[in-house]
Amino acid sequence: MAEPFVLRIIAPDRIFYEGEVCFVEFNTTEGQVGIYARHIPMTNVLSPGVVSIYEREKTEEPKQAALHSGFVEILEDQITILAEAVEWPDEIDFHRAEEARIRAERRLHEHNGAIDMPRAELALKRALVRLKFNK
Repeated sequence: MAEPFVLRIIAPDRIFYEGEVCFVEFNTTEGQVGIYARHIPMTNVLSPGVVSIYEREKTEEPKQAALHSGFVEILEDQITILAEAVEWPDEIDFHRAEEARIRAERRLHEHNGAIDMPRAELALKRALVRLKFNK
């Protein structure tokens, strides 16, 4: 059994998750990472993706949420994620996410000089992460 450590996911409006876990996976600007206890200390910038939380074993079905952006601090015995936005699947408005995807794709295809391309790309990524949970 993997050694447990404390995971905290804090959003601006609430403590989204707090508890002991054995493994956690999420996306950073450097790529996808998976963390066990006793990881070397580091910090990273998060990028839109799914956070997978394994409370007991990596073989179990993880709790998953849409994690849109923020920062992570990794210490040997705890991880703190400061999320700008994070949602459980049952909190996602899929109709709104689909509309956001369409709007972002339209902006990206216009190539209008007035469009903030990085912002449109980020909006598309956030919408696609939300839509991954639409089953």
